[in-house]
Amino acid sequence: MDAFVKLTAIAAPMDRVNVDTDQIIPKQFLKRIERTGFGEFLFFDWRYLADGKTPNLSFELNAPTLRDAKILVTGKNFGCGSSREHAPWALSDYGIRAVVAPSYADIFYNNCFKNGILPVTLPEEQVYDLMGKLQANPGATATVDLETCTVIGPDGFSAAFTVDPFRRECLLNGLDDIGLTLQHEPDITAYETRRGIK
Repeated sequence: MDAFVKLTAIAAPMDRVNVDTDQIIPKQFLKRIERTGFGEFLFFDWRYLADGKTPNLSFELNAPTLRDAKILVTGKNFGCGSSREHAPWALSDYGIRAVVAPSYADIFYNNCFKNGILPVTLPEEQVYDLMGKLQANPGATATVDLETCTVIGPDGFSAAFTVDPFRRECLLNGLDDIGLTLQHEPDITAYETRRGIK
């Protein structure tokens, strides 16, 4: 998993609440057996018209100034719905490394950390202040700094956030569950040797 320390990138405002995992990655694209290749289907039903090919120009991420966004700023209860881990896979594969929202569905929130995405929680008024500044400055960048736990945006926006210390350390060091386990590889090898497993 790639480490997350500090990200300065285009931030896309998506003024929607209760964005569920079926909108993030629709069910018909869950047939893949690997974690990659989902980015092209991110927000598929919103990104494309009914033919599934023509970009919907009214969808936020289709704006030319936002196509390279790596930060998503959105409304409350992001990632609700089914527990599919494909949702953070799709966000990550598309290029999104941080999401800023007032609240998240619990399982989605946990899955973000396991897949190298930082879900930043800010009070609703701060999220909408940032969203408004981004809407007024299309293509503007923001900085999400996990070392200092701050979000810096256009027009003087600045906000502090908190994150569980263990999860913070895992992201800063790029450690998913497998990476955490492999930190104990000498002990695992010694145990397997004693038990005659190897």
